[in-house]
Amino acid sequence: MSRAKDQTRQEGCCGSLGNYLTSAKFLLYLGHSLSTWGDRMWHFAVSVFLVELYGNSLLLTAVYGLVVAGSVLFMGAIIGHWVDKNARLKVAQTALVVQNVSVILCGIILMMVFLHKNALLTMYHGWVLTSCYIMIITIANIANLASTATTITIQRDWIVVVSGGDRSKLADMNATIRRIDQLTNILAPMAVGQIMTFGSPVIGCGFISGWNLVSMCVEYFLLWKVYQKTPALAVKATLKVEEAELKQLNAHKDTEPKPVEGTQLMGENDPDLQKQEQGCASQLAEPFRTFRNGWVSYYNQSVFLAGLGLAFLYMTVLGFDCITTGYAYTQGLSGSILSILMGASAIAGIMGTVAFTWLRRKFGLIRTGLISGFAQLASLILCVVSVFMPGSPLDLSVSPFQDIRTRFIQGEPLPTLPPTQIPEAVLTPEMHMPNGSSPTSNVPEMSPQSVPIISVSLLFAGVIAARVGLWAFDLTVTQLLQENVDESERGIINGVQNSMNYLLDLVHFIMVILAPNPEAFGLLVLISVSFVAMGHVLYFRFAQKSLGNQLCVCGPNEKEVTGETQSNTSVV
Repeated sequence: MSRAKDQTRQEGCCGSLGNYLTSAKFLLYLGHSLSTWGDRMWHFAVSVFLVELYGNSLLLTAVYGLVVAGSVLFMGAIIGHWVDKNARLKVAQTALVVQNVSVILCGIILMMVFLHKNALLTMYHGWVLTSCYIMIITIANIANLASTATTITIQRDWIVVVSGGDRSKLADMNATIRRIDQLTNILAPMAVGQIMTFGSPVIGCGFISGWNLVSMCVEYFLLWKVYQKTPALAVKATLKVEEAELKQLNAHKDTEPKPVEGTQLMGENDPDLQKQEQGCASQLAEPFRTFRNGWVSYYNQSVFLAGLGLAFLYMTVLGFDCITTGYAYTQGLSGSILSILMGASAIAGIMGTVAFTWLRRKFGLIRTGLISGFAQLASLILCVVSVFMPGSPLDLSVSPFQDIRTRFIQGEPLPTLPPTQIPEAVLTPEMHMPNGSSPTSNVPEMSPQSVPIISVSLLFAGVIAARVGLWAFDLTVTQLLQENVDESERGIINGVQNSMNYLLDLVHFIMVILAPNPEAFGLLVLISVSFVAMGHVLYFRFAQKSLGNQLCVCGPNEKEVTGETQSNTSVV
């Protein structure tokens, strides 16, 4: 009897596992894993490729970053509008194909340039090679825009439908997606980095192109399966803006007086021609109208302040990007130590996703944002203290614009040092490659004894600890947008949110460009913490308007955030 019960239990477990492996949720996770892995490999590799192509200079990488950020800033609302007004499966498949085909094409061009760079350099005084650079950056930018469309479609729309409206299930799915992102952010660059290290850039290009080709076919099939298993994906609300414009157009047609035959004067345009010209003008003005409507609609959302608060968190140098990594090198941290710190940062991010699900069940979604924001600010106090500790290069007597004057006003290049010489001044962040990597020819390693590590240790301790609160807060705002934005506007609102994020990210890079010398990094830290604090103040204002007197009441039951109850939430 007991043996029969054990067999029944085993069959039940196997059946449950089989059902999960064929469920829409698991297939969505699997597709996202493949997509994110290829995306992270490409974003890491393209920066390295551009550096190597331009003789270990960051010029092409900087141009690429500027083009990508500017494109998403101005095209975010338009991409979101396109996502909203088309069928879900068509949008997902189109964005997937455009993204992967662009990466494959870009990889092939990069392979040809690496193999025949010297020949291309002599053709038409180097203009052929310059054209190849322009093509690479343009196609890579198209791939990034398609990736933005994929992110809006899958992570902001499909995941809500697949969850079936269950908020707890939606929170778990959001957290799982973030865990996949955290692991992929570390493992994918490591994998492609090893291939490029032990192989060559040509092999790296070929591997990434082949991965995207295979991945595109598998993801295309997985998207179709998820769509088949979730019938609700076939039903999509009509865009509100289009409905309003259609009603207005119909009303105008009804009230418009009909022309009488024979009353047309000599020299007047034909009515059909006028309609055609008006139609052409309307089509030309549609992207600008979409851009305007998207930002106006974003401002009028009940969760506007929460989204704006999240965007403010992008205006910071306290992350594992090329800026903070470059600063760490100048303070005596080796590449191996930095890789360990990046791993610790990923673990902290995963802990943040776990904390999000627990806090949401215990205190509710809106209060989770408040708690995670407080945790992030408390961790960043260590970064503020590090500015004034031994080893910090902060020197207010040195002008933050010293390097700018040296390069652009005096017209003299910055002095370079041989690799064996320890620099007296700290290297600028511009000399380092994105994503935490660095060309060894430009970054001489320093002995840990040359600079006290108290300051930099406190800095990275604060940055790593803050990742727990950061990712919990990010998930909170993400789910607020998912739950409180109408289905008909999810694409355009999330597109504008991406634009806001890129806008503040651009501001932070401009801030570093204006004050690149290491003596000013402490000021950048203080400014970054101030912007993070401002972002959480905005979120607190949103939470106060949403919960009112229930703000400090413990418990998961919180008042819903709707446009009817919060028509004035967007006003600070």
